[in-house]
Amino acid sequence: HSILVAAADSEIYLNPRMANRHGLILGATGTGKTVTLQTLAESFSKIGVPVFMADVKGDLSGIAAKAEPSGKIAERIELLHLKDHGYEPAGCPVNFFDVQGRDGFALRTTISDLGPLLLSRILNLNEVQSALLHMVFRIADDQGLLLLDLKDLRSMLSYVAEHKNEFQQDYGNVSAASVGAIQRGLLRLEDEGGDRFFG
Repeated sequence: HSILVAAADSEIYLNPRMANRHGLILGATGTGKTVTLQTLAESFSKIGVPVFMADVKGDLSGIAAKAEPSGKIAERIELLHLKDHGYEPAGCPVNFFDVQGRDGFALRTTISDLGPLLLSRILNLNEVQSALLHMVFRIADDQGLLLLDLKDLRSMLSYVAEHKNEFQQDYGNVSAASVGAIQRGLLRLEDEGGDRFFG
């Protein structure tokens, strides 16, 4: 089942077996990048291949409904003889994920899965604060503790701060100011909905 990706004077097909390679779709506004992504997703769906697309603006979600081509789109379908290639408007099965968990399946991860590097960047920590966060994750790992949510991480930070003398020799200094900065960052992240994302 070759996938028709583009047509003009000639036709360009994608062999689905080659679709696990890296690809890049680029072009100026209005040149068909979104339609190309939709076409690829619809084509993979038809042959039973699940597709995950990050669709922040909602441009791609239209594949869930059957299209009603009209105007220039209907003319283009005729011009390129797409019906001869099996084009038939149809909706595709779609599941939506939503960080907030309101308009789709709740998207979740754990603090441990996210890790200290990404979390440091999300919290915009400086080098010292980031090093402390790495230390806290390492202590949790060494003690066999899984950090699931923001409460777990806040508790672990407090625990490390309270027992800093015990950890100093093996892990390094624990700065109360850095602990406070990370705790404030976690509160801000929670206020912005992070508590619904981690768990």
